[in-house]
Amino acid sequence: MTNLSETRATDAGCDLLDRLLDRDGDAADGLRPTTLPFAPGVRLHLATDAVVLNARLEAEQGHRLTPPFWADVWAGGQGLAQHIIRHPELVAGRRVLDIASGSGIVAITAALAGAASVTANDIEPYALAAIALNSRSSGVSVTLRADDLLDGDGEDAEVVLAGDVFYREPMATRMSGFLARATARGACVLVGDPGRACLPSQRFAVVASYPLPMSGAGQDAQVSRTYVLQPRP
Repeated sequence: MTNLSETRATDAGCDLLDRLLDRDGDAADGLRPTTLPFAPGVRLHLATDAVVLNARLEAEQGHRLTPPFWADVWAGGQGLAQHIIRHPELVAGRRVLDIASGSGIVAITAALAGAASVTANDIEPYALAAIALNSRSSGVSVTLRADDLLDGDGEDAEVVLAGDVFYREPMATRMSGFLARATARGACVLVGDPGRACLPSQRFAVVASYPLPMSGAGQDAQVSRTYVLQPRP
């Protein structure tokens, strides 16, 4: 059952992004509803052009903003979502935490795969709004958390999912420590990554690889394959 606080969070998120929705399909600075060819049931609202969308948001806010990573489907998230779809037993009936959730693609996929509960964490307000909107559009309930969790160990999550989280420092170093602590307390940790420069690859083992069925973020234009990783013992 969805509690009142979750309902309010979802409503607030949908309201925040409602003005950005491109209902006519011709706005370069808006969001378009998108179904994913590799993820049945997942419906996201993605940027028509993330650069133009970011310019619009910065003009409205009057200051520089974090780029709208939440408005694209990044390579690591695509791979992790495909892995969950092929192996729903990894999350079914378990408490799941999706860290640095972005658009919410991984969290939503886990919810559709039968997770007992899914928490999507991101510190970016627009990302939380996007997750709220996208989870509602996909017909699933996802709990939102806005606090910075990277100094912890994932608390009681039985599965910790991290899609494309090693794209820059100092986040990569903090994320590496967080995932190590989550692993040490017994959580199943899965990472999606196409081979980012900041990935500490020596700490992870590849468990699967997947082609990219969507072009996704502009930075991934030359990326054709992505990987699912687990921390080495």
